[in-house]
Amino acid sequence: MRLQDPHKRIKNFKEVELGYSEKEATEEVKRCLNCKSPSCVIGCPVNIDIPGFIQAIQNKDTDLALEIIMRYNNLPGICGRVCPQENQCQKVCVLNKRGDPISIGRLERYASDNGKIKIGKIKKNKKKVAIVGSGPSSLTCAADLAKLGYDITIFEALQKGGGVLTFGIPNFRLPNTIIEKEIKVIEDLGVKIEYNTVIGKTITLDELKEKYSAIFLGVGAGLPNFMKIPGENLNGVMSANEFLTRINLMNANNKDYDTPIGKGERTIVVGGGNVAMDAARSARRLGSDVTIVYRRSFEEMPARLDEIHHAKEEGIKFMILTNPVAILGDNSVTGIRCVQMKLDEPDESGRRKPIPMINSDFTMNCDQVLVAIGTTPNPLLVKESGLKHSIKGAILVNESTQTSDPQIYAGGDIIGGNATVIQAMGEGKVAARSIHNKLSE
Repeated sequence: MRLQDPHKRIKNFKEVELGYSEKEATEEVKRCLNCKSPSCVIGCPVNIDIPGFIQAIQNKDTDLALEIIMRYNNLPGICGRVCPQENQCQKVCVLNKRGDPISIGRLERYASDNGKIKIGKIKKNKKKVAIVGSGPSSLTCAADLAKLGYDITIFEALQKGGGVLTFGIPNFRLPNTIIEKEIKVIEDLGVKIEYNTVIGKTITLDELKEKYSAIFLGVGAGLPNFMKIPGENLNGVMSANEFLTRINLMNANNKDYDTPIGKGERTIVVGGGNVAMDAARSARRLGSDVTIVYRRSFEEMPARLDEIHHAKEEGIKFMILTNPVAILGDNSVTGIRCVQMKLDEPDESGRRKPIPMINSDFTMNCDQVLVAIGTTPNPLLVKESGLKHSIKGAILVNESTQTSDPQIYAGGDIIGGNATVIQAMGEGKVAARSIHNKLSE
């Protein structure tokens, strides 16, 4: 896929990947073997009919291609851009054995960007369901239930919908216009969204339970983790989530807005996931010299390969097998002290456990540290709900995504954390089916 030139894109927040032309998409779909037992469908968490929509593109019918995708996936433009297809549908593509699978994600994006959506008439059933949060799991649950005739209201704490899609993913990877477009399609199904509404403050769960037949919780995991090392309270230290929210949701990168944000000359980003890449690449666009510090090797790094590749192209440096032990400075950050690591036997995550090397301390100068080592559910809703939850605050659900309260279901990061967009959507679909089955009894 064509990309913005790295030297130009580090000075703007416009989308890096430019999308397929009709000719490029047509050439790509010709490579599909049209397998009798398509493993790519099994590899997709929502089981999209991938051969079907690829065939429609080959026939130059993008409207049909989009219609086929949206039978399974309500957020095709989003998924086509940010889903880790290399670990899902493309990983099990037969052509991947040769090292060059069909670019399913890019073709999904092409269908979404070029196809037209038709919404048929929906027969209403007069039953009401409340959805808390408007991230990918919530939007999916809302859309699936709306198609079945339910009266759906989404309650969103922020002033915009999309959840982590809006406040967590930069425009150069997922433009807000795409999120707004796909939310508009869901609203056209009859879904209502009430913004600036905090469950537990503006309205309680008990009040929702009185007004709605079922409730779905998809509020994500908005509480950032920190390293618990000396110096984390210094000026210049910030969670990557807050940094990205100030830019993505509050337009801190736009001179027409007065949202405050730190613009370090030398920035250290701690972590190796997609959030770390997003924060690093955003800081680079704000003019910083950026280094990513990660305690494992590239092989264990959970970020998408494309994002790592793009970060390197943009001049971001990587220090792997490196772990911070202290942030230095008096009132503000002046540096960071790290130790070198080596990999031992695998831990509970299945990745080789990093252990510090003796007498390997060293320091690096910096004036900003962004911490991207994961998040946990916000305790406000978990505590207020009274639902059973794990030690880390994740709400516990059964295989139907039902919580300890039979009226309440949950999905996305609030039930486990670190879910991909498509995994969260899959849980939203399971919840929609479960709610429909329960309310149809």
